[in-house]
Amino acid sequence: MMMVELTSVPSAALPVEALSEHLRLSSGFADDGSQDAQLEDCLRSAMAAIEARIGKVLMQRQFALTLVVWHNPASHGLPVAPVSSVDSVTLIARGGEETLVDPARYTLLPDAHRPSLDATSGALPTPTPGGTIEVVLTAGYGAAWPSVPADLQRALLALAAEFYTLGAAAPRQMPAAVMSLIEPYRQIRLRGGVA
Repeated sequence: MMMVELTSVPSAALPVEALSEHLRLSSGFADDGSQDAQLEDCLRSAMAAIEARIGKVLMQRQFALTLVVWHNPASHGLPVAPVSSVDSVTLIARGGEETLVDPARYTLLPDAHRPSLDATSGALPTPTPGGTIEVVLTAGYGAAWPSVPADLQRALLALAAEFYTLGAAAPRQMPAAVMSLIEPYRQIRLRGGVA
C-alpha cells in the first residue's frame, strides 16, 4: 500500500497569522510579513508530524492510495480520517490500461477513526493479475483553519512554535503538551491491528 498527497493546503489557508500571534512576533513591532515563509514551513512540518502520529488529516486535501489487493474483499479500511469522499476507484492492469470503477459498486462508510470503502453488494472489484488499485479520496476536517478541532489547532501551533524557536535543535520527540492534546485522536488498534 502506498499513499501520496495529490493536493496540498494552499498557503492562504494556513494559520500563519495565528502562529505569529502565538509566538508574539508582532508585539511592539509592525508585522512586515518577513517571517511568513518560515512560519509556513514550520506549520507544514508540524502538520505532517501530527498527521503521521494520529492518522488524521487536519486540513482538507486529496490523496491517491495505491493497493495490490484489498484487505477484505467486501470492505477496505482507509488509512486516514476523516474522509469526506471517495472521488474515484481505478483498476490498473500490469500493462498500464486503466478501468474506472462504477461508483455504484462501492460506498464510503464514514468513521471518525477508521473509515472504509465498502462494496455495495458482493465484493470490491479486483485488478487482473499483476495489476493495482488506485483509490482517490478527499480527507480532512475541512478546507479552512476554523474547521480543525480546537485542541488540534492548539497542538499544531505549539509544535510549529517549537520548530520555529528551536530550529535544527528541535527535539526528535513531540513535546508532552502536544502529545496530551493529540492523544484522544490517535487510532486505537483492535483485533491485533487487522483492518
